[in-house]
Amino acid sequence: MTALSQYQRLEARGLWRENAEAQRREVVVSLGDATLILTDLSDRALAHWSLAAVERLNPGETPALYSPDGLEDEVLELPEDETEMVSAIERVRRAVESRRPHPGRLRFGMIGAIVVVVAALALFWLPGALSQHALSVVPRVKREAIGEALMARLQTVTGPVCADRDGRRALDALARRLPGVNGPPDLFVVRDGVRGAAHLPGGIVLLNRSVVEDTSDPDVVAGYVIAELLRARRSDPLGDVLRAAGPVATVRLLTTGALPEEALDNYARTVLTDPPVELPDEALITGFKDHRVRSSAYAYARDISGESTLTLIEADPYAEAPAEPVLSDANWLRLQAICER
Repeated sequence: MTALSQYQRLEARGLWRENAEAQRREVVVSLGDATLILTDLSDRALAHWSLAAVERLNPGETPALYSPDGLEDEVLELPEDETEMVSAIERVRRAVESRRPHPGRLRFGMIGAIVVVVAALALFWLPGALSQHALSVVPRVKREAIGEALMARLQTVTGPVCADRDGRRALDALARRLPGVNGPPDLFVVRDGVRGAAHLPGGIVLLNRSVVEDTSDPDVVAGYVIAELLRARRSDPLGDVLRAAGPVATVRLLTTGALPEEALDNYARTVLTDPPVELPDEALITGFKDHRVRSSAYAYARDISGESTLTLIEADPYAEAPAEPVLSDANWLRLQAICER
């Protein structure tokens, strides 16, 4: 049991007290295979202690005091010079302790593992799960309200939206010509700040006035709208807002129906500063085909040389066949003048 073959029949002298009322007497202590044997000076056995039950009453102190049960009624004292016997007993005690079950240690280990799993879920799974749940329950009217709140913040940089009455009617006609998944988008032309075009929750698409004014072809404007509709389809705009806002803001939206002001301010800055997500040419070509719009006009507007947009030019679905006009000539002229008032 002890695995201490070098200590077999090790003996030492000590003082033994049989019980609390008994006088201490000198004994010879022998370390057996599984027991601690106490004999008198005449070699008569006085006690046998199981090594597995021996307990140290004063760890780290001298003289060393041991008991077979830890109750201090029966005590063995080993003097300071019996270091070899003390070392042997301590090794046996450590070996026995290492083999005993430790329910508390297991319990704490399980608790620790649970804490790690919960923390991992909170860090990696919970934000995505909250966001997905919010996207499934937030109604369209709330999405529109969030989009309008963001647009109000953007106008501190972009200036007020261009609102010429005739130009607005032409813009509404363009929206009806280019319906999205949930119907015509809400199109707005802004004076500055937006890089070409941007989209917001609730089907809102913002166009920089340069997109409208610096071209002679309404298919270019249509191209920017189509690209934003495709981006909104590939990544839910409200999901983009929630990912940027974080899980706390998402919980607030679910519980109160509103996002924190700070979250809206931060995302508004993102819209103005982050470049638009690049779209695969195949997706763009499909979008132009579905909306019956030429892709080559948009391609040349993005790169006048056509080098970086060659695929959009060569694969234009309406390069030869006449496409349905995006706007009438009259509405196109009205749209180009939308920011003049």
